[in-house]
Amino acid sequence: VQLVESGGGYVQPGGSLTLSCAASGFVFDSVCMGWFRRTPDNEREGVAAISSDGVTTYAESVKGRFTISKDFSNNTLNLRMESLKPEDGAMYYCAAKYRGNCGYIVAGTFDYWGRGTQVTVSS
Repeated sequence: VQLVESGGGYVQPGGSLTLSCAASGFVFDSVCMGWFRRTPDNEREGVAAISSDGVTTYAESVKGRFTISKDFSNNTLNLRMESLKPEDGAMYYCAAKYRGNCGYIVAGTFDYWGRGTQVTVSS
């Protein structure tokens, strides 16, 4: 299993960015996939998840601003981030799991992880 994130970068507050995660080594449409970010106290905070049948879940802090989606044409997980705030700046990780409630976006329940992509939101 391999997950490779891309799309991070520098953006001003109020701006937008799209992260991507290229997935390989498993059946893409059979797993729950999620995005996490590392908090200042070094925890991995769940941001969004999408189940095998397309049901999405978001952290309260990003609802209405972030959109998670799967692109089945190239086995890619995307995270569209809009109206970015300085507190959204973090290392973002892609993750996947086969079992459990996909809406339970807790790092310890996910089995596979990418190495992350850095997002910086600053003026």
